[in-house]
This record gives sequence, C-alpha cells and structure tokens, in this order.
Amino acid sequence: MFAGPGVAGAIRNQFNLVGNTVNSGATGGTEGGASGDSSTGADSATVQAAVAKDAKDWTLDEQEAVARDIAKNGTSSIAYAKAKAAMDAATKFSIKLTDGQTLEYRIIGINHDDLTDGSGKAGLTFLTTSTGIRSCMNATKTNAGGWEQSDLRRKMNSGEIWNLMPSDFQSKVKPVRKLSHNVSGYTEKDDTVTATTDKLFLLSDSEIVPISYWVSSFPWTSSEGAQYEGFRGKVKSNYSSNSAISIGSVWWERSVSPGYPANFLRVNVSGGPLDGDFATTSICVCPAWCF
Repeated sequence: MFAGPGVAGAIRNQFNLVGNTVNSGATGGTEGGASGDSSTGADSATVQAAVAKDAKDWTLDEQEAVARDIAKNGTSSIAYAKAKAAMDAATKFSIKLTDGQTLEYRIIGINHDDLTDGSGKAGLTFLTTSTGIRSCMNATKTNAGGWEQSDLRRKMNSGEIWNLMPSDFQSKVKPVRKLSHNVSGYTEKDDTVTATTDKLFLLSDSEIVPISYWVSSFPWTSSEGAQYEGFRGKVKSNYSSNSAISIGSVWWERSVSPGYPANFLRVNVSGGPLDGDFATTSICVCPAWCF
C-alpha cells in the first residue's frame, strides 16, 4: 500500500520543535572528532594493517579497529581517508550468518551516531545491502508505539534477527541512540520524537533524505536523525528513484507513515523512500549498526 504524497503544504527548510521534541540538527553528521595521535598497541597495529590493504578486504577486527581509531582521532586518523573512500564508493563487506546466509553491507556514516554510554560518537555506521532477511514490522496492523514498540525492533535487538549474527560480530556492535516518532503516524499534531537504545536498527526517512516531503504538516519526519554522509548528494528527495539505496527489493524504514495508523515507511525497488506498507507485511529487513 502506498502511503505517499497525501499531505499538501510547502516544505519548511528550518523549524524548531518544543516540549519533548528534538531539533533535526541535533544529531550526528560530523566527520571530525578529537584530534591527536592514533591508537596505540594492538589497535594501532590492526589499523595499520587495514590501511595497508584494500578496504574491501578488511576483516571484522580491522573494521572495528578502524572505527575506534576514527572515533578517537576523527579526520586525523590514518584510516579516515580510506574509510571515507570506501563509503563514497559503496564498497561492500560480508559476514556469514548463523543460518548460513551471507550478509553484505557497506559504510554509510562516519562519526555520525551517538553512543549511548555518553562517550562520544561511533566511528563507523554500516547498512545491510543484501535481501535475505525478511519480516513484518508488527504482528497486528498498527504503527502505534512506532519503532520503539515494534515487534521488529525486538527481533533485531534480542530476538531471532540478532541471533542470526555471529558472536564475533555481536561483540563488536556498539549500542547507539536512535530518534523516532514513537507514537502513531495518525497523530498529525503530535511532534514528539524520542530516543531508543539500539544495537541493530532500521534507518529513518530523515537519515536517508535531506528533508522530508511531509515536514510542513508532520515536522517530526525531518527530526529522526540527520542524513547519513554516504547518501549526501546521492539521495536528494523522497519521490524519485535513488540508485544509492536501491537493492532490488523493498525494505523497511523505522519511520511510521505520516497520516496513516497502520503503516510504516519503506524504500521501494527503485530506491524511492516515499512508500509505505501495512505493518503486517513481510518485506526485506536491512539492519544498520555501528562499530
């Protein structure tokens, strides 16, 4: 079911939310970090090994070490340029899941997501690009409670989807703070955006596009996190095809469909993030995470 352009109004480029809401400019998006020397010891050796090879050949240990070094040193990290080049080129990595499937993924963010322990940013954010994981969002046809209360979030953080991940991968994932409109999409005047702690998560609409189609009537649609660096200049609007996020299948976003009580947004086959579908529909799940 299409949940797209049903709300008219001019798009506001800037806006402020009040009460419990969060301003759209308050999340992530910076590529810098604390300057200083690169990490020492085992981490330093692993980062140097990663810099000496093609990024596509980075092991999980090297991906984690690069992320830690970038989180500490920002653009001064010896691995920063190579990680950014891998992000810009959509270089793919892969791991073997516990059910035997191969999960492919890419870097979409650098020093973007806030760690929930308050220690700063996660160095790298990754997004799945393969289509082997499928699920409905909820067992019932509702988006009440949004991402926070969804069945799919439970599966991704402690249930069957999390359990697909190998143990060496699980040990490297850093819990981060994700912003979502965690009430029904039908509540036009409720601009509340709240935070959850997530290990695996879905992308929101505002993390994909620079500004939401619906922002004039539903301001929260542009307040669920800043657009990831890997999409900047590549994904420019909700309503056009975007090869940067097209994976040959529809895949879930964590955003509820604005104006609809039973739908969540999804990215369509051609890479358009404007569509929505019933929460009970089983479609592709593309977990994102941070090291």
